[in-house]
Amino acid sequence: MKLLNYINGQLQEPVKGQWLDNIEPATGKVYSQIPASTADDLAQAVAAAGAAFPAWAATGAAERSTIMLRIADLIEQHQERLAQAESQDNGKPISLARVMDIPRAAANMRFFATAILHQSTETHYNEGHSLNYTLRQPIGVVGCISPWNLPLYLFTWKIAPALAAGNTVIAKPSEITPLTAFLFSELCIEAGLPAGVLNIVHGRGTEIGQAIIEHPKIKAISFTGGTATGKTIAATAAPMFKKLSLELGGKNPNIIFADCNWEEMLSTTVRSSFSNQGQICLCGSRIIIERSVYERFKTDFVARVKQLRIGDPSTDVNVGAVVSAGHLDKIMGYINSARQQGANILSGGTRVFLDGRCAEGYFIEPTIIDGLSADCNLNQEEIFGPVVTLIPFDTEEEAIAIANGTQYGLAATLWTQDLTRTHRIAEKLESGIVWVNCWLVRDLRTPFGGVKSSGVGREGGWEALKFFTEAKNVCVKL
Repeated sequence: MKLLNYINGQLQEPVKGQWLDNIEPATGKVYSQIPASTADDLAQAVAAAGAAFPAWAATGAAERSTIMLRIADLIEQHQERLAQAESQDNGKPISLARVMDIPRAAANMRFFATAILHQSTETHYNEGHSLNYTLRQPIGVVGCISPWNLPLYLFTWKIAPALAAGNTVIAKPSEITPLTAFLFSELCIEAGLPAGVLNIVHGRGTEIGQAIIEHPKIKAISFTGGTATGKTIAATAAPMFKKLSLELGGKNPNIIFADCNWEEMLSTTVRSSFSNQGQICLCGSRIIIERSVYERFKTDFVARVKQLRIGDPSTDVNVGAVVSAGHLDKIMGYINSARQQGANILSGGTRVFLDGRCAEGYFIEPTIIDGLSADCNLNQEEIFGPVVTLIPFDTEEEAIAIANGTQYGLAATLWTQDLTRTHRIAEKLESGIVWVNCWLVRDLRTPFGGVKSSGVGREGGWEALKFFTEAKNVCVKL
């Protein structure tokens, strides 16, 4: 199967006829090919987006909304097909794709399609002198670069507000997980999205991704991915005065106090540790536990994690394959580093070899490690896999210091029944998101993003629509 670029409303092969292999993580085998796009493909996409921009920007919000809602409806109608594609392409359990990835993709389109119908403008009355009001106008051609861990979920998370605001878009999905973006392009054609409004260009990040960042006619970049890549993007785009939204890495703390609701905490912590094989930027990879319940937590948590079913992601399992052979090697490298440092591997720690069609797949046991200092590499660097570390603490101040003791600041989770402690700690945590007695509870109206090396800017809700527009003040003398 060959996937195609979506440029100027049509599916087309790469200009230079070069292709990349797409590997199924569960089997380790090539199952499709994607365009190895170059600057020639990008030139066509930018020309199409530029030509489409005036008409799309002038299209009324109600009409843009109607088209986007048709796309949302089509995602829901094709939910099972998309879920199967996401599971095959990414290695995640199909149950996760069914309940999270694909429904959220539809919700993203629907949310921003309706949000633009309820926008308001700011006004400032200078008594007896002038009236100021603010216009929010689309930027033009923008670039959206999405990651491999939640492919359609985060792809739509970016393009939906960009399109809703009246921009035309050059989008690049990860070359590791391109399938649902390709299927999405087919849905856009079926929904009647005007040609050139959205252009999906496949290929390597180092080639077509970098070309998108460098192109002078692409005026804004929204990127989700690793912190190192984010630095490269900023170094290229900032001197060109492009608008930047960078959602980057995380090393998220999960802080557990003795007074928490134990069963709710335990079941949620299993999810927040190992959902999508730990390949969610919001996973709580550092579990920080009050010492009085540390041994109890270890016993109960290990027992619960050992019940997780690992296997073919197309079947009823809890843990599927990690996304690639290279990523498997990276994760195993961290686990081996823990062993070399004398850590305790409480559970997991090995690659899993299955029988049948998944014999060559990329499977790793959910791994729990303790006995490491808070400043060691496993507690400082983003592993992005099914690996968590346990760290005890004695005082509230110590827990906060450990939680804040990395370069990252994306998300944090706090478990306690003490209301005053909740507000006290939430204020002090260096994190863009703090979940209290829950995890991954998202309201699309709220801002999303991190501090420190976890990113620049905010996505979600009105923040995303503001990013994809320029504010213009109009002053009228009275």
